[in-house]
Amino acid sequence: MDPKLELISKVPLFAGCDKRSIEEIGRLAEEVDVPAGKVLMREGDSADAFYIVVSGTVRIERAGAAPRELGPGDFLGEIALVDHGPRTATATTTSPARLLVLGHREFDQMLDRHPGFRAQVMEALAKRVRNLEPDAGH
Repeated sequence: MDPKLELISKVPLFAGCDKRSIEEIGRLAEEVDVPAGKVLMREGDSADAFYIVVSGTVRIERAGAAPRELGPGDFLGEIALVDHGPRTATATTTSPARLLVLGHREFDQMLDRHPGFRAQVMEALAKRVRNLEPDAGH
C-alpha cells in the first residue's frame, strides 16, 4: 500500500472508511512536515484548512482556557470550517510534526461524500462543545 494511504488508514478519524474512501482522502489531503514552533492558525483568523496530526505535537491555546496538547491521530481546525466563522484557538507545533492537511474545499467534499467522516467530525464537535460548556448538554 502507498505509504500516504497507509498513514491515512491508521488515523482514528478514518477508521470506518473503506479502501475507496481512503484513496480519495489520499488525493484530497496534502502531507506536510512542519518544524517545531510553526503557528498553524491564530485565534480570530479566517479558516482555510483542517489538520490531522500524524506525528509530533500541537499546542492549542484559547483565550481564558488552559492550553492543551494534541498528538498523533488528533485533528483540529474543523470548527471554523463547519460554521464559516473565525478560528476559535491558536495552534502551534511544539515538536517537528507531520500533518495531513485538507483545504476548505476538500474538507467540504469529504463531509458531503462520506457520511462516516461527517459523523466523526460532528461527534468531535459535540464533545468539544460539551467540554467548553458543561451545561450545553441539557
